[in-house]
Amino acid sequence: MAVPLLDLKAQYVTLRQEIQAAIERVLESQQFILGPEVETLESEVAAYSACRYGIGVSSGTDALLVALMAIDIQPDDEVITSPYTFFASVGSIARLGARPVFVDIDPLTYNLDPARIEAVITPRTRAIIPVHLFGQMADMDPILEIAARRNLFLIEDAAQAVGAEYKDKRAGSLGHLGCLSFFPSKNLGGYGDGGMVITNDAPLAQRVRQLRSHGEQSRYEHTRVGGNFRLDAIQAAVLRVKLRHLDAWTAARQHNAGTYRRLFASHGLGEMSLPVEAPQRRHIYNQFVVQSAHRDVLLARLQREGIGTAIYYPTPLHLQPCFAALGYERGAFPHSEYAARRSLALPIYPELTPAMQEEVVRAIAAFHRN
Repeated sequence: MAVPLLDLKAQYVTLRQEIQAAIERVLESQQFILGPEVETLESEVAAYSACRYGIGVSSGTDALLVALMAIDIQPDDEVITSPYTFFASVGSIARLGARPVFVDIDPLTYNLDPARIEAVITPRTRAIIPVHLFGQMADMDPILEIAARRNLFLIEDAAQAVGAEYKDKRAGSLGHLGCLSFFPSKNLGGYGDGGMVITNDAPLAQRVRQLRSHGEQSRYEHTRVGGNFRLDAIQAAVLRVKLRHLDAWTAARQHNAGTYRRLFASHGLGEMSLPVEAPQRRHIYNQFVVQSAHRDVLLARLQREGIGTAIYYPTPLHLQPCFAALGYERGAFPHSEYAARRSLALPIYPELTPAMQEEVVRAIAAFHRN
């Protein structure tokens, strides 16, 4: 049985009429850039994320970029973040001429290790970007305490964590700014690129809103140099439909995670490292990432059997060629490098059936027996 890593068509089939009606509404309005659809989505996503303000932008990457612009990150400023994440978390820092400063991850959750942050703070440090990786929030209390004590901005990269929680607080609501992604593979995914910045800070919200439209204060009056980071109305209309189903999809992802745990145990796969849910978290399982000492061989075997998998992420960012000038060497962040060698994502999407999950685990068990 073929099991894709993600089946967006299966989701679309259940939403076809709602989606088509939403798109038709935009076509009839002929308002394609920003406008009422975007404004309503901004309010709905902000409320869902326990924030006062939402500013729709063109992608999760641009959410990070415009958030850094809003806090006036300058060349040679330093921003602390993780080396084990998607490129955009760090590329956005570098695009502004600032210096990414890496801190290794907690090996159990894959998120930034708060205990390592203080040691890398310098007079040039301006901000911390914790990444809520794979759908689980970082340990925010100590990070918030450090940021407050050191007078640093805190930007949450919640691109993979819409609706995740830490001590009953939603992802993106704890820092100065939160950044969301609506890339199609995300738990709340559009039909193209899209993202949002969320915040409880009114002046920062206004700054982001200006920056996403070329820094325009009023028509043809530009008080800042911004960019074209606007969200399309069609994406907003699609996302408004999907947002109504998000909690049900999260429950299905959590159920599928529990099914995997039972199946791995029943097949005697104790040597496989499964995701760890830290205390007082709502893990939304944007990915279900396991670890294997024979990851690359296992990956090839699963691909031959038609089982979708992916590696998040094969090369930590401190070892990427474009960041060689930062001076980090192999071995600098051992937990990140270990995860990069061993991690493998399995299908976890809401429409996954028990039979499909059984097929995935059966194939892994057969590999380990052989």
